[in-house]
Amino acid sequence: MKLIIAILFLISLPVAAENISNLTWLSGCWAYDDQDSGSGEYWMSPAGGTMLAVSRSVRDGRTVAFEYLRISEDDEHSLILFASPSGQSQGQFYLASLTDKEIVFENPEHDFPQRIIYRLRDNDRLLGRIEGQSDGQPVGVDFPMTRRECKDFGS
Repeated sequence: MKLIIAILFLISLPVAAENISNLTWLSGCWAYDDQDSGSGEYWMSPAGGTMLAVSRSVRDGRTVAFEYLRISEDDEHSLILFASPSGQSQGQFYLASLTDKEIVFENPEHDFPQRIIYRLRDNDRLLGRIEGQSDGQPVGVDFPMTRRECKDFGS
């Protein structure tokens, strides 16, 4: 019985956060659905304990928003998302959960969002989502994306 309880406990734990290679599913070029050409995110493959990304939103032929993103392992071998949106101060979000198809970062002290989620819906569909409180009201914004070949990204 003790062995069964131990096994159940171990399989209920999240994927080991110390291995950033668990996020290979996030790497690649992702075009935002229903946005102008050139809108989306590009995530580099995990290497050296980091993943780097850039995002851009284009409207009427002009960039209206951009962001630099980095996921890094910290000294305790957990993951932190650093986000620098459109020239604003960098925000830090800490790993809340990780599975083989979803990662959730949180920072309850951040203005908005307080939660950032990436969920692989199948091999070529990704949902980015931000959540939190804004003016005392719960807000959630979805960013559905489709995988594109990087050579075609932005065209």
